[in-house]
Amino acid sequence: MDGNVKKMGFWGEFKEKHPGIAQFIVFFIISNGVTVLQMILMPLIKYLFGFTSLVSTAFQILPVGHNLDGSVYYVFDYAAGSIAGGGGGGLAYFLAVEITLLLAQIINFFLQRNVTFKSNTSVVKAAVWYFIAWVIISIGAAALQGLYKTPIYNFCMNLMGQGAGMTVADIITMLINCVISFWVFFPIMKIIFKEKK
Repeated sequence: MDGNVKKMGFWGEFKEKHPGIAQFIVFFIISNGVTVLQMILMPLIKYLFGFTSLVSTAFQILPVGHNLDGSVYYVFDYAAGSIAGGGGGGLAYFLAVEITLLLAQIINFFLQRNVTFKSNTSVVKAAVWYFIAWVIISIGAAALQGLYKTPIYNFCMNLMGQGAGMTVADIITMLINCVISFWVFFPIMKIIFKEKK
């Protein structure tokens, strides 16, 4: 047995003794890699969409009450106009966020399924449940974004100027989105990627 333990190395031995913790560590590493990808993609896609008329197209749907100032609170609140000009980024910002999240979640799905959880369950069934979870999490994260998006952009642009401030605000808002996804997805993945004995 000692010979086998030595052959397995530190990580193999750790996985054997602490499978749940090892799984969480791998999940954490992959999630952080995907987060870095998101922090690169989101500002890039938003920048590219900034040259289109999508910035001038409002995307404000699912009203769920009112802000403190009496204005309508939307789950998806992307008012027309550039953020630098006082708008909400419009459809361009919404698409930049959602395309980034979709690409990241596709990569995350396969890496987590095959590397972290080593799942042998049905890919189609897992993908359907993963997609449903992603939609629910995206709606929840979008609803929360209404609370922090504008103050973060205003603070960063006032502190660092429009260019650098907007880029830093893009990264901060994407990080918040990623943190929400990270903590919600781990228990969900443990269920949908459960290994068949």
